Amino acid sequence: MASVKLQSLVIITGMSGSGKHTAFNAFEDLGYFCVDNLPTSLISRLIQMSDASGGELQELAIVIDVRLGEPLEGFEKLFGEIRKSHTHAKIIFVDASTEVLARRYGETRRLHPLAQETTLLEGIRAERKRLASVRTLADLVIDTSDFSVHDLRDFIYQNFQRTDQEEVLNVSLVSFGFKNGIPHNSELVFDVRFLPNPYFVPALKEQTGNDPSVAEYMLKQPETGEILGRIHDMLEYLLPKYTREGKKYLTISIGCTGGRHRSVLVANELQKRLKKKGRKVNLIHRDLHSE
Repeated sequence: MASVKLQSLVIITGMSGSGKHTAFNAFEDLGYFCVDNLPTSLISRLIQMSDASGGELQELAIVIDVRLGEPLEGFEKLFGEIRKSHTHAKIIFVDASTEVLARRYGETRRLHPLAQETTLLEGIRAERKRLASVRTLADLVIDTSDFSVHDLRDFIYQNFQRTDQEEVLNVSLVSFGFKNGIPHNSELVFDVRFLPNPYFVPALKEQTGNDPSVAEYMLKQPETGEILGRIHDMLEYLLPKYTREGKKYLTISIGCTGGRHRSVLVANELQKRLKKKGRKVNLIHRDLHSE
């Protein structure tokens, strides 16, 4: 297999509590293969294996954490080697003020890695002193003192998202029957039990919302067109806002009594409307074959 160098290589390090792992998660969302807390002795080997993958692995992000307790000379040597072999590689140092770091640790009640036998402030100051030389080697220092989690994610997206990449919200439409319970992962739930029920039409009782005759019956009902329009309008308003906030998955559940007729038809029709707008929509009929 031919050797093809990584297209993008990012090393993330910095102060504990500064947001390294938020940055890590953002790179993962962008499609990077991400590795956390790998010993420095194995990082070079991982990069070599990635280069030798024949292009299967093109983007790699690695978090290096002070908690490994390794000599800083090893980091500095590693960074030098990476820069020689991958001129496009970026070393990111994530930082924040001592006061902000102390507040974050206080709010989360986590134990700082260098404050095992001392105060929190002394641990933060010791880590800052320890990492001072590493900070000077960084290509990019991100100060998150005034950043929210969303701000840091957006910063990573703005600076590292490929021009051919778009943020995608994966939408799942789930039809269900209330008699079997609401799907546990539902984030939006719409109740369509007010619609005329094909179950009480003898010729349609044994059919489902996937059958043309049931669809024809349902779509002739004025309430069906109205609720489809109202739900679709609401989703077209909400989905871009969920995307903007960095949400990757959204489950929308449509319920009727048994989950075989009305909810199935409404979910089917909503999927058609959303797909016409270019959205990726998964369709699941949970209770279609339930008794």
